[in-house]
Amino acid sequence: MDQQPSLFNTDPRPWNLHDQDDWIVARVAFSAAPYGPYDYSIPAELEKIVTLGIRVAVPIGRGNRSMEGYCVDIITAAHPLGSSVNRNRLKPITSVLDKKSLITTGLLELAKWISEYYLCPLGTVIDTIVPPSVRNQSGTREIQFLSLAPEIQKQIAINQLDDLKLSKLQITILQTLGGTAQDWTPNELAESVGCTIVPISTLRKRGLIIATSRRVQQKTHEIASEKRIDDLDLNPEQQTALDAINHHIESNTHQTFLMHGVTGSGKTEVYIRAIQTAVEFGRQAIVLVPEISLTPQTRQRFRARFDNVAVLHSHLTAAQRAWHWQQIAAGHVQVIVGARSAIFAPTPNLGLIVLDEEHDGSFKQDNAPRYHARDVAECRAAQEKIPQILGSATPSLETWQRAIDGQYKKISLTKRVLDLPLPDVATIDLRIDFDGRKRFGPISQKLRQEIQSALSDGGQVILLLNRRGFSTRIQCPDCGEVEYCPDCSIPLTHHQEGDKAVCHYCDHQIPNPKKCSKCGNPSIRFSGLGTQKLEQTVAALFPDVPIMRMDTDTMRKPGSHEKALAQFRAGETKILLGTQMIAKGLDFPNVTLVGVINADTALHLPDFRASERTFGLITQVAGRTGRGSKGGRVLVQTFNPENKAIVSATTHDYIGFASTELPHRAAFHYPPFGHLARIVVRSPSVAHAEQMADHIAETIAAEAKELKLEINVLGPAVAPVEKLRGNYRFHILIGALAPLALQQVISRAGQRIQEIDDVQWIVDIDPQDMV
Repeated sequence: MDQQPSLFNTDPRPWNLHDQDDWIVARVAFSAAPYGPYDYSIPAELEKIVTLGIRVAVPIGRGNRSMEGYCVDIITAAHPLGSSVNRNRLKPITSVLDKKSLITTGLLELAKWISEYYLCPLGTVIDTIVPPSVRNQSGTREIQFLSLAPEIQKQIAINQLDDLKLSKLQITILQTLGGTAQDWTPNELAESVGCTIVPISTLRKRGLIIATSRRVQQKTHEIASEKRIDDLDLNPEQQTALDAINHHIESNTHQTFLMHGVTGSGKTEVYIRAIQTAVEFGRQAIVLVPEISLTPQTRQRFRARFDNVAVLHSHLTAAQRAWHWQQIAAGHVQVIVGARSAIFAPTPNLGLIVLDEEHDGSFKQDNAPRYHARDVAECRAAQEKIPQILGSATPSLETWQRAIDGQYKKISLTKRVLDLPLPDVATIDLRIDFDGRKRFGPISQKLRQEIQSALSDGGQVILLLNRRGFSTRIQCPDCGEVEYCPDCSIPLTHHQEGDKAVCHYCDHQIPNPKKCSKCGNPSIRFSGLGTQKLEQTVAALFPDVPIMRMDTDTMRKPGSHEKALAQFRAGETKILLGTQMIAKGLDFPNVTLVGVINADTALHLPDFRASERTFGLITQVAGRTGRGSKGGRVLVQTFNPENKAIVSATTHDYIGFASTELPHRAAFHYPPFGHLARIVVRSPSVAHAEQMADHIAETIAAEAKELKLEINVLGPAVAPVEKLRGNYRFHILIGALAPLALQQVISRAGQRIQEIDDVQWIVDIDPQDMV
């Protein structure tokens, strides 16, 4: 079987210096402007250590300032690019910054694909793949190691040390040092011989012992195991799914599977059993999850079945992340669990990739490189010739259509494990519940009664509200002025904790206003609903019931997710309320009621995916109940009970929803029937931003006409969030039936666009956010 090269034991130089002409050139890419890549000659003394992916220092510009870059190609006369290299006046590489490459050749090829597809500089992509903690050698320290001088090693070998006039202790030190292949530090050698450091220092001064320094990774994090549990019995649907996946693991062939399973259908057990097969073949697996709140539960499940599981998440320290990277690269880790960046784990022998809740928007990176982990995983799995599993109860419509077209193989899990029924889902029409809202605030009378009933029966309750803060609007009742963030066109959110008003986009904070900033009226009104206010309301309605709130405001500290979910699982918390982080993947058998406080929060956003997201969120949170013998019930509060997304969610009808939504997408060539790129132009000057947006749109349209490509340019228009972090924003949508057309026209247009000093613009291929 072909294996991916090992990260730290590889010499990936695709040439033989003895078979080629005597010139050799390195192509170097940078993570900052100028991005390159540019060609540099390799001095003779560096030829043996310049390898693909290694970091080098090179001179750049007329002033020859030093800049750090990555060697992304080695070019000789026989290289396909050899004839295009102008070797005259090439500057030489100054130095090599790493002893060995930090990135495998496989990951380097993946980086090149990301760079080309998402129109992002290659050096920036590599910087994303290799964590800063690895580049900065976090968790390492400089240690001195001792060795014998070469001539002393020879004399020990023939037992001729008498001429050196050494004491018995000094001879013992030299014999101990030369007698094993162990790396000795001065203190370790002194302890082994039973002496102080003084005689060792004397031998070093005489040149008989040589000291060399190198950085050594310190162990900072355990890869521990949970209490082991046995495999669970599979039902016929699960077994059929596992057999299909195992076939491709065993034959080492690529196939992407869409595992479409209702909530609670046992998708995770199929993942685990497939990973067991990969591990039996000596391979590793990557499991991506969308929310950090899922990490503790996922970690426990996998560590109870595998010996070595690394969990990568944002709460790791730099030293811990670097240490995990080293362990993964050395092949010591069987399963890597993490968010989207875990797709870049440097596995030397990858055998399977799993994306759980593949529909989730958090798999899309929101800064450069703006990659989607699902598509990067697809590319990596194809390169490695391994299977990939995309699991979801509510697959993205792009994934669903690919399965319909035969690009992916669909596996259906239509039943919950143990034949448990799906929960009953009902809507509460907030348009007619005036009395209930007046008496009970955001909790309708019907929902309050159901919460009381669930608690009385010993069950637990989950309440979803996808809005942070206490009040979402601060407004003057006299003049109607709304308090906005000065840097964003976003209303400030009232936070009762800390008595502050916060912008959730740029984190601008002020003390909660006591009067209107426009007319001075002191009777300022706080309206709208956030999770803080919901928590206060629930606590007032159920004063003796333990409540826990989970949102980004309460889950900032390391370990906070794990602690909160452990308390809920143990029954110490009876009502768990929060944002979408509690809606996905969590398994609590004692939850008998789920309440969706307002199903309409995202329904009317100016985004063609608004209905899909609403359907998915309701379906996912509904799936958190009915997982035990007590059954479950879901109540969805909404002002739009007739909306197709909400109706389909209440009947667990994904196929019906997709069948209704897909024709609308097809009519406008929206994904999955076309491809989109979004260009966002921003500047402190609204005039400059608009001028640049017009110029970009005209240049792209002209380029498409010249290339005779069918490209649809919409805009420019003011972005839905007009001002963000002090910059005015315009956006342009470019549509095409084929993704290659987008890359080609935008890339060529980019070479002709005339920049304006205070204007920035970004390109987002396959955008997930239209706001």
